[in-house]
Amino acid sequence: MKIAFVGKGGSGKTTLSSLFIRHLAAAGAPVVAIDADINQHLGPALGLDEADAAALPAMGERLALIKDYLRGSNPRIASAETMIKTTPPGEGSRLLRVCEDNPVYDACARPVELDGGAVRLMVTGPFTDADLGVACYHSKTGAVELCLNHLVDGPEEYVVVDMTAGSDSFASGMFTRFDITFLVAEPTRRGVSVYRQYKEYASDYGVTLKVVGNKVHGQDDLDFLRAEVGDDLLVTVGHSDWVRALEKGRPPRFEFLEDANHRALRRLRTAADATYELRDWEHYTRQMVHFHLKNAQTWGNERTGADLAAQVDPSFVLGEGVTAAV
Repeated sequence: MKIAFVGKGGSGKTTLSSLFIRHLAAAGAPVVAIDADINQHLGPALGLDEADAAALPAMGERLALIKDYLRGSNPRIASAETMIKTTPPGEGSRLLRVCEDNPVYDACARPVELDGGAVRLMVTGPFTDADLGVACYHSKTGAVELCLNHLVDGPEEYVVVDMTAGSDSFASGMFTRFDITFLVAEPTRRGVSVYRQYKEYASDYGVTLKVVGNKVHGQDDLDFLRAEVGDDLLVTVGHSDWVRALEKGRPPRFEFLEDANHRALRRLRTAADATYELRDWEHYTRQMVHFHLKNAQTWGNERTGADLAAQVDPSFVLGEGVTAAV
């Protein structure tokens, strides 16, 4: 399952994604966690101290390695330098799987021990002063999109991505790379405004969107969210002493998270698992190609000096039965 957490800045998106990751790990599920937010806070939310979080290898700085590995022997891709964030896989490409060892994980992923299990954590890397005026943050998240385009995941395998805040993810096709998107919304007008943007943008692409109400303190908050988002409201979360202890750097064992919040996390997993039966690999691949051709025409061909439409393998469909190049 590929799962995105989105929401406005300060909504609790990273906290909730980290709780969901802990929930999956405690159940023994294999998890790849990816911090694709411009503010890199997922590592600390999973219990890393600031020094260890800062030392995580940045995917954006290892993009050349990622491209070279994923390209494999694909004859439609002349060189790794001509690959862009939307380049789709084809015959000869190398694919990624959740439960395997490969050079991309070796270079970019680090294990994080959690109560009852461990997860692989990958980060895009922070937006630094050196990037100001010469790069946009999407150049860093492009490494994530490229990996998702080449990822084959199966049932009860999870890739959880903490996305950049607001509607910034619509600057590329990455918002279509997920089986389900959990939008974290506070019970305020600003909190639901991002939901409306996401709902509008995603409606033409079949994106499964569910709202997680956060910081809900009573019936009035619940009624407000129900009135604003309707049936898209999946579950709500209130105050958590466990999370407050985590923010102080003294989290108790995860089993002591409040029962109501454990139930909410189970609802999230049930909703995510239900999308697997609806997965359409052909549709997923068509969307991948659509955004690649769009990016090729608007900037990719000029940037690389190549006709990137030629990278599309018309007979290739990503799926669990596809065998990757070696």
